Amino acid sequence: MAQTTPEADWVSRFADEVIAEAERRAPGKPIVCASGLSPSGPIHLGNLREVMTPHLVADEIRRRGHACEHIVSWDDYDRYRKVPAGIDPSWEQHIGKPLTAVPAPPGSEHPNWAEHFKAAMVDSLRELGVEFRGISQTQMYTSGAYREQILLAMRERDKIDAVLDRYRTKGKGGAKKNQKPVDEAELAAAEGSGAASEDDGSSGTAGYYPYKPYCGACDTDFTTVTSYDDNTTELTYECRCGHRETVLLSEFDRGKLVWKVDWPMRWAYEGVVFEPSGVDHSSPGSSFVVGGQIVREVFGGEQPIGPMYAFVGISGMAKMSSSKGGVPTPADALEIMEAPLLRWLYARRRPNQAFKVAFDQEIQRTYDEWDALVKRIDEGTAQPADVAAHARSVRTASGPLPVTPRPLPYRTLASVADVTQGAEDQILRILGELDPANPVDNLDVTRPRLDRAERWISTQVPEDQRTRVREEPDAELLASLEDHQREGLRLLLDGLDEHWSLDGLTTLVYGVPKVQAGLTPEAKPTPELKVAQREFFALLYRLLVSRDTGPRLPTLLLAVGADRVRKLLGA
Repeated sequence: MAQTTPEADWVSRFADEVIAEAERRAPGKPIVCASGLSPSGPIHLGNLREVMTPHLVADEIRRRGHACEHIVSWDDYDRYRKVPAGIDPSWEQHIGKPLTAVPAPPGSEHPNWAEHFKAAMVDSLRELGVEFRGISQTQMYTSGAYREQILLAMRERDKIDAVLDRYRTKGKGGAKKNQKPVDEAELAAAEGSGAASEDDGSSGTAGYYPYKPYCGACDTDFTTVTSYDDNTTELTYECRCGHRETVLLSEFDRGKLVWKVDWPMRWAYEGVVFEPSGVDHSSPGSSFVVGGQIVREVFGGEQPIGPMYAFVGISGMAKMSSSKGGVPTPADALEIMEAPLLRWLYARRRPNQAFKVAFDQEIQRTYDEWDALVKRIDEGTAQPADVAAHARSVRTASGPLPVTPRPLPYRTLASVADVTQGAEDQILRILGELDPANPVDNLDVTRPRLDRAERWISTQVPEDQRTRVREEPDAELLASLEDHQREGLRLLLDGLDEHWSLDGLTTLVYGVPKVQAGLTPEAKPTPELKVAQREFFALLYRLLVSRDTGPRLPTLLLAVGADRVRKLLGA
């Protein structure tokens, strides 16, 4: 099989840049690539791009023999902003609390809201072969790890305020300069991408403070800092609940920097060299742009290099939003597709290219593309970038991902699972007849792909689109057939035994209309012949499943079985 080449794809090009930048900044030190995720709700397939982009780059850097760490910051100390669809409305009482202080959804085995949604993502990343070091922001803030950075930000609050004010200046009509039109769908889709909000703090009568305490009485951040003394670090805040408290910030660990200061602080603290950002964080005045100035002017660090990444959608679904409920997550995708395929969807597209993950019938075409790529690679005809994307999908620097020993076409497995309703003895019978020269004699060799196809059929295909083979012949339809239709059925039935394999039945069902037209089964179809083929196929579907369409006919015939086919076709 062909090997990836360093110049083959976007991952390699970014790896080149990151290695060079890391050598410039800190020669000899491990390279840090970073992601940020907010477990404020289901972490969806759009958020996965926040992880897969640095993962693929970090993995390439490791393949080249460099020490590289991929960190994932869990923004679990962010405030709970709203109750997602499907959750008891009583959870509104927790709005404003840290995510780790909010009870988990009803029935969860996890100790809090953040851990509930974090756990599913951790499991998915493990299955995807993503190696990372997770950092809980709750743990970092409450342990005092960031105390010096917080005190520095408070001392430099006027400088921070001046940076932010460059983007707060209002033009005529009250609109902020450099502010893009708000796209609610995009803002919703970005939820969980690393920031709970674009909050930068606010300047009030008491001045600007880049720090938000959580209230000691109600545990929310509906607080306002009313005074701060740089020398003593004495801070006074008041909460809308009526609580008022004075603390020493040099000892106080129940609060956090506002997002536009928090993010650049972490870049400097962790020494991040590479981190992508969503389009919502890359507009003028947004957190990535402003953070680049704050990290230099306040924290003495450098902004990471990294691309702006585009949104990920779902076939037949609007842009994803964690707040809407029912949004597909990596775990949902991994139920219906193998991990290498899901990795490939992210590896083959440059980060700034939007793409869709198929949960509908398009998943069959996606698998067809994947299988065709594998074939081209085996034949040595694939393009270098395609070879590289495949190599990144099937293995990491640590080793290969699990694969299906005998990867039969996904659409075939789905059709068989559909027609048999998951009966394993029938599935084995049908798969064993696909290729008589090399029969499947054990379903394990078709897994996990078979399991994914079965799951897709049972969860993603509506009941009214499922295939139900007739129990008895359609006597009325059989009695109404014209002579050429009867002849077509006879030709098909006469050839069943000789053509009883997937390839053989494909030749047979396409060949019957050709023979009826006086051509050989190998003849190229004309437009008129294609019409005749479609009419013949529709007749077979009506007789077998009482519909005009259905699974591919060769697969359907194998699934029904020769004896039952003869019965339903009036033999």
